[in-house]
Amino acid sequence: MAVRPLVQTNDPVLRQRAQRVTSFGVALQSLITDMVDTMQAQKGVGLAAPQIGVSQQVLVIQFSENEKDAERGELYILCNPKIVRRRGEEPETEGCLSLPGFAGEVPRATMVTVKGQDAEGKPVHIKAHGFLARIFQHEIDHLYGKLYIDRVESAEKIWRVQPAGEGDEGEVESL
Repeated sequence: MAVRPLVQTNDPVLRQRAQRVTSFGVALQSLITDMVDTMQAQKGVGLAAPQIGVSQQVLVIQFSENEKDAERGELYILCNPKIVRRRGEEPETEGCLSLPGFAGEVPRATMVTVKGQDAEGKPVHIKAHGFLARIFQHEIDHLYGKLYIDRVESAEKIWRVQPAGEGDEGEVESL
């Protein structure tokens, strides 16, 4: 339907706990469609509603093991998600569409179990491992007013990212 503008780190909606979804009607379906369009247009792998200025507990994730085919990856749509189990921990590099130009090393669980509701309000139960688990944790954090920079161990573990070809680091996939 529409690609919406992304809010940046200084927008207060990113630091607030988002409201639970209680109505699973046409307005929610429209929001979800816009979120998927926005995520794909920005070449992200996940997007939470607060990132487009909407304080609702909605996230979309599209992930494929084949990075070159990300838009054909499985699409996850979750309302009111909650992590109910975590296992393992590993630091990895993360970026964020709402913090363009930066990346950081963030410790996250290597496996999570997430419960929530789908776009119609039906219960959903997902077990995610590896990078997909990281994406779920990153997007769920947005719903609780947290950014990945809140989880880095020190300021030295955040750095500026230059587009590929302009520096040594290249691009970091934004979550």
